[in-house]
Amino acid sequence: MVEMITNVNSAINGFVWGIPMLVLLVGTGILMTVLTKFFQLSHIGHWFKNTIGGIFKDKNVTKHTEKGDQSISQFQSLCTALAATIGTGNIVGVASALIAGGPGAIFWMWVVAFFGMMTNYSENVLGIYYRRKNSKGEWSGGAMYYLKDGLGSYKGLKQAGAVLAVLFSIFCLLASFGIGNMSQVNSISANMEAAFSIPPYITGIVLLLIAALVIVGGLKRIASVTEKLVPFMAILYILGALVIFVLNIGQVGAVFSSIFKGAFGLKAVGGGIVGSGVKMALTWGMKRGVFSNEAGLGSSVMVHSNSNVREPVRQGMWGIFEVFADTIIVCTLTAFAVLSSGLIDLDTGAVLSESAGSALVGEAFATVFGGIGPAFIAIAILLFAFSTVLGWSHYGSKAWEYLFGTKSTIVYRVVFVLMIFVGATMNLSLAWDLSDTFNGLMAIPNLIGVLSLSPVVVKITRNYIDRVLKGKDVKPMLSVFPEINEEHEKEI
Repeated sequence: MVEMITNVNSAINGFVWGIPMLVLLVGTGILMTVLTKFFQLSHIGHWFKNTIGGIFKDKNVTKHTEKGDQSISQFQSLCTALAATIGTGNIVGVASALIAGGPGAIFWMWVVAFFGMMTNYSENVLGIYYRRKNSKGEWSGGAMYYLKDGLGSYKGLKQAGAVLAVLFSIFCLLASFGIGNMSQVNSISANMEAAFSIPPYITGIVLLLIAALVIVGGLKRIASVTEKLVPFMAILYILGALVIFVLNIGQVGAVFSSIFKGAFGLKAVGGGIVGSGVKMALTWGMKRGVFSNEAGLGSSVMVHSNSNVREPVRQGMWGIFEVFADTIIVCTLTAFAVLSSGLIDLDTGAVLSESAGSALVGEAFATVFGGIGPAFIAIAILLFAFSTVLGWSHYGSKAWEYLFGTKSTIVYRVVFVLMIFVGATMNLSLAWDLSDTFNGLMAIPNLIGVLSLSPVVVKITRNYIDRVLKGKDVKPMLSVFPEINEEHEKEI
């Protein structure tokens, strides 16, 4: 029975994460980039100023909401989204891409990130525009809502929008237990046992107790923890990687030359045929890029929609920065650490080490930090993976809320916390495969929503540019619901 499920899942997974799906994901990003006139480039100064720059200049970006207000700050929404996206993919995923696709895979990871910025932007714009408040006064938004109320508003597509919204919620709910919980915790327990000889059941108990204190408390408690944890873990890891960068500064030219040559087949990869090498570089770079930043999957929009921001475009710009931080910064630094360490032949792309995944990155860090390197990576995976668990607990909670109602979300949170112990103590190879499949299946209804509602994204973007950047006197497009739109107009 297990073998049959594995075979069926492998076939589905092959389709979900195959070339057609990757083309659809990247194609959506290309389309939104063109339709918004390369917003991520043409307005790069504006979105930097209003995201990371706003943290230091605009107190409203980091200001916490009042006790009775269930929304969270813009910075908290970013940190919670980054908590879910900056995970094992930034370490294990990059190492896997380098091993299977060679240095050229990193170039295609950058390409995916560049266009993924506008996919994530579009998701967040739609998330804010179609969100509504639940019975607890908490904002609820995401693909399920813009599928039901956006796609469903088109003539003859009401039923289709409702069905796709339910499918997305089911896929998200199942993925939250797999890719967002058990597989992450399984990585933590394996690394803790390898690096510090801590038994998996001890890791499972400790993580379960810590997670229970955070997750059962709901979004505001999760956001309160992630706004402290994410900057700490990201800065810690980036500093470690930057030390390697500075010490290996003489390798910069060779590393980037290897990346570009491998991407376009100007040399054989791992001694193989050039055409095959390009295909592997492209496929693995795109696959790991999408898996890392999750642009197009419709996941992070569920927490971005909880922001206290009124302008859809402002939250959309945080989506751009999220992809930039996750892939362009963190993944690139991981790649440089490995490629400059001598563990991969920069001329052929051949791997000169028997290590794989996090062990390869740990070995790369060991070339500079000695025995501390593997321990540093083990701790990084602990922080990265656990933060992913916190972020995904909210995604699953929102999917549960859409399917079963607001009052019963406590049931989901309790079950989610209990599954942490299962993830830490069991062999979860099938769970890994199944969760990867459900994670990918989320993209199908979400991308249908983004593509069908692309004219709405373009209108909202033009409206924002005309009002905010060009100073035109036009009525804002802040929400599809008249009463919310009027409320927001009074507040801005």
